Amino acid sequence: MVCAPRAYVPKNNGFFEMLDKTYSPADIEGKWYEHWETSGAFKCGQRADAEPYVIVMPPPNVTGSLHMGHALDNSLQDVLIRFERLRGKDVLWQPGTDHAGIATQMVVERQMDAEGGPTRQEIGREAFLERVWKWKAESGGTITGQLRRLGASCDWSREAFTMDEPRSKAVIQKFVQLYKEGLLYKSQRLVNWDPKLKTAISDLEVEQKEVDGNFWHFHYPIDGEEGRFIEIATTRPETMLGDTAVAVHPEDERYKDLIGKFVKLPLVGRLIRIVGDEHADPEQGTGALKVTPAHDFNDFEIGKRHDLEMINIFDENACINENAPEKYRGMDRFTARKAIVADMEAAGFLVKVEPHRHMVPYGDRGGVVIEPWLTDQWYVDAETMAKPAIEAVESGKTKFIPKNWEKTYYEWMRNIQPWCVSRQLWWGHRIPAWYAPDGSVFVEETEEAAYEAARAKLGADVTLTQDTDVLDTWFSSAMWPYSTLGWTGPEDADLDTVKKYYPNTTLITGFDIIFFWVARMMMSGIHFMGEVPFKDVYIHALVRDEKGAKMSKSKGNVIDPLEFVEKYGADALRFTLIAMEAQGRDIKMSEKRVEGYRNFGTKLWNAARFCEMNGIAGSDSVEAPEATLAVNKWIIGEVTKAAEGVTKALEAFRFNDSADAIYHFTWGTFCDWYVELIKPVFWGEDEAAKEETRKVAGWVLDQILVLLHPFMPFITEELWHATRDDRAYDLIQAAWPTVTAANEAAGEEVNWAIKFISEVRSTRSEMNVPAGAKATALVVGASDATKARLESFQDMICRLARLEKAEAVDAAESKGAAQLVVDEATVYLPLADLMDLDAEKARLDKNLEKLSREAGSLKGRLGNQGFVAKAPEHVVAEAKEQLADLEGQIEKVKAALTRLG
Repeated sequence: MVCAPRAYVPKNNGFFEMLDKTYSPADIEGKWYEHWETSGAFKCGQRADAEPYVIVMPPPNVTGSLHMGHALDNSLQDVLIRFERLRGKDVLWQPGTDHAGIATQMVVERQMDAEGGPTRQEIGREAFLERVWKWKAESGGTITGQLRRLGASCDWSREAFTMDEPRSKAVIQKFVQLYKEGLLYKSQRLVNWDPKLKTAISDLEVEQKEVDGNFWHFHYPIDGEEGRFIEIATTRPETMLGDTAVAVHPEDERYKDLIGKFVKLPLVGRLIRIVGDEHADPEQGTGALKVTPAHDFNDFEIGKRHDLEMINIFDENACINENAPEKYRGMDRFTARKAIVADMEAAGFLVKVEPHRHMVPYGDRGGVVIEPWLTDQWYVDAETMAKPAIEAVESGKTKFIPKNWEKTYYEWMRNIQPWCVSRQLWWGHRIPAWYAPDGSVFVEETEEAAYEAARAKLGADVTLTQDTDVLDTWFSSAMWPYSTLGWTGPEDADLDTVKKYYPNTTLITGFDIIFFWVARMMMSGIHFMGEVPFKDVYIHALVRDEKGAKMSKSKGNVIDPLEFVEKYGADALRFTLIAMEAQGRDIKMSEKRVEGYRNFGTKLWNAARFCEMNGIAGSDSVEAPEATLAVNKWIIGEVTKAAEGVTKALEAFRFNDSADAIYHFTWGTFCDWYVELIKPVFWGEDEAAKEETRKVAGWVLDQILVLLHPFMPFITEELWHATRDDRAYDLIQAAWPTVTAANEAAGEEVNWAIKFISEVRSTRSEMNVPAGAKATALVVGASDATKARLESFQDMICRLARLEKAEAVDAAESKGAAQLVVDEATVYLPLADLMDLDAEKARLDKNLEKLSREAGSLKGRLGNQGFVAKAPEHVVAEAKEQLADLEGQIEKVKAALTRLG
């Protein structure tokens, strides 16, 4: 095992005192984080020749505050960062925040409104942006302080912001390059339009809500066929003013003869064509669709296939515009809906109204119904840029973990649409496009360059006006893996930081932004840098409440991670999230689990105090000490197994397995067993044995602190210094244990003794044997090796298993004795003289009957398909867990009854 220093840290920092009796996270976490940050422990570049390991933090919104998803995401990243730092790599965890265009603009506008001041329109763009920058300086970035509270060991000296000068320069360069390569253009297409915020928004900013509405069935008269109609059904009657066709399935026998004919659009009088299109589902509604290409995404595609006119009947406020009949102009869309239904009924075109519960898109910021709207926007040719990004995953250059997320990536990328990158906001990167009076557009990095190009084409007296739109936030964050390294254009490809830290090593993020962020970083990185932005993409779980329900403010079940940090400490929260992060399985967040892992910290703290009280200090050796006692040889081998288990699990992104390995080694192997097994050494007179045990125990505790540090950095750093006051370096700068050969013979002997003791304890517990009662364990069928072990470990076995003695015999009376098997031997525990066996059997029978009754009831519920189909998912899951727990208890009671004969 090697635990060599990486850098020298002055010793006189004032932290080294005797351990308090009580573990108090609040007393240690703040001081150590401040120490790490001010000492430069998080900075990259300190190991010049070391292999780089790079993670870019998904930049949280500058308006944001820490939620449980952030806590999980950043805890997982920090585990890997601290792990690889301890393994000697040149670690860069790149932090930063996103300018969050819509969210930030809304925050500042609300602030202005609350102050009773002028609106942003009244003060103008320049003054408003000054106000936003002021807000950002004073109030933005709260979340970065909260990440520090969590223990995030980012290189804060490199903190980036998507709108700082280097990132802004890179964004403009990228826009201009894509435009000049023909991969970025302006076009009129449908977008998600927020009528309240008056901007296009991304799909990620749209929430689908189920609402009670109606299907209105209308008759559209067939032109030239008096008395013949085609019936359509719609949930949005107001959009009929923009209809330009009716679509039916080409094979629908009801309508085949109508394809190519026209209907007269009621209330409007426009003749519109009946087209055959496979999107029309004969089984859905009437089988005939009204087609409004300017106001429905599916209809837009139908319109392109059939070269239909696209008539926009809404303005930016979602009010009826001049393209509709005069009667409806200026009406709000929902007011127009009522008027149109009334007019259709009055004209005899309303067939029926059916109540219909359906999904309606809402803006997550504006809170109003989103309108698909035809408008001029800037687009990136995502289809072209997606091809090499798809190939990169197919070839294995970038891997998704778990692998099933590759399918999601492919589905999005292979069906990708042009990416709308413009937003009708003021806060953001202003689009570098300037327009001349004749409509000519000049896309350049600066206004001076745009004028130079314009004058060359249009003359010296030309006047230009810059595009008022800004870029989608995702456009800048797509550059995060390389723009944060200092890249502002092709000339920066040779920068030392770019060459060393690009591509990044690992990305950790949630599944919901695979398309919005991960895919766009892939496209951007490959196009501008010539290679993938990262090698591994780990997609983590969703954090739900303890019943398995998704957290939401409306449900009132949102859990604030900072409350848990204040109550139980950051270490406990981190360990909970990591221990529950199993690939492909969501996390059910429970306060009891957090409390339990705080208790784990207390267990380690008390073990360190035991060491302190017995003269056990941190090791002065990087290698395992020499050991002669079996128990010391055994624990050194167990350290090797634990280190191997934690290492392999972290390398494979099996976070829960890594946490499980260090947890069980620390709590079970070290605290519960080793500490107990060495107590008699300190009670005895053998000074050489004591000295050896002190050295081994101190060394083992050091290895625990190193292995546990990525998970629980604060308590481990505190104990690292508390157990030895002359450490030459901080724990954060130590080295990861390397695997060495274990002493298998010593390990087998001690593990046998532990198994023997555990089986006896378990049997005593199941049989409800009084704590003070001591039986004699009669071991039948023991091999010579077992007989030798019984003799060697006699004192330990009797003390820890509460036995009078344990001896090998040729035979034993089974009546009145509990029986258990340890390897080849059968162990008899005569209990008739220690307890009332008949009363115990009666108790067990009664308990078995109760458990079986409860299990039967649960089986009945779970066997009821009505319950399974209608009950909330978390209720069904909870019932299954309860049944599994009951069945486990039943097996234990049955085993106890079997032991009674």
